[in-house]
Amino acid sequence: MVKLHELTAYVDQLLRSREISDYCPNGLQVEGRAEVRKIVSGVTASLALLEAAAAAGADLILVHHGYFWKGEPPAVVGMKACRLRLLLREDISLLAYHLPLDVHPELGNNAQLGKHLGLEIEDSIDGGPAPLIWRGRLPEPLPAAEFGARLGEVLQRAPLHVPAGPAEIRTVAWCSGAGQRFIEQAAAAGVDAFFSGEISEPTTHIARECGLHYFAAGHHATERFGVQALGEHLAERFGLSHQFIDIDNPA
Repeated sequence: MVKLHELTAYVDQLLRSREISDYCPNGLQVEGRAEVRKIVSGVTASLALLEAAAAAGADLILVHHGYFWKGEPPAVVGMKACRLRLLLREDISLLAYHLPLDVHPELGNNAQLGKHLGLEIEDSIDGGPAPLIWRGRLPEPLPAAEFGARLGEVLQRAPLHVPAGPAEIRTVAWCSGAGQRFIEQAAAAGVDAFFSGEISEPTTHIARECGLHYFAAGHHATERFGVQALGEHLAERFGLSHQFIDIDNPA
């Protein structure tokens, strides 16, 4: 058991959430009971996740995609009211970290993607205190189709492949979620392949004209690992129970 505000202060510091500019508030978004015994983690704070977490006896829900995004209507009505009503009624806290969870060098989505794919992480292409474009190397070159199959196996989702690079892939860059906009920076870095969660209309043309493989592996799928790693870390540090609940999302 741990006090809620002790836990949230620890995670804020661990992820440097106050130092990273973002599109939403990072940290405690909805305050529930004062003590935490069980954490349920998930990718997005959908109503389905909240209901499953409440049924599982969660004191705190930890997510990558929380609430209160810049530009969204501020009124608490409809879907937003329904979600918040459940949290407040059940006295469950919501803890959300967006970009801070993408960029963390050990627990973040991108670091965890590299680890699960067996990539030798080298550096980041964009640099700075909050790097979003990671670069790594396969221990041995793989035919492009085999690398795509590995992506599908690890992420449990067949990726969309734009085959525009060399026959074998050795160097890879990646950015979880909506990272397709970084494909030109990846191409300029000279990698054989780039993958992200989403694909946009221009992405295929850019991959073809720049001569690199592109894989769209799913926004949800590429951002499963960070919350799981963070949840397990918190459970071990504070002696808590942790359960990851995956709400299926093909996007």
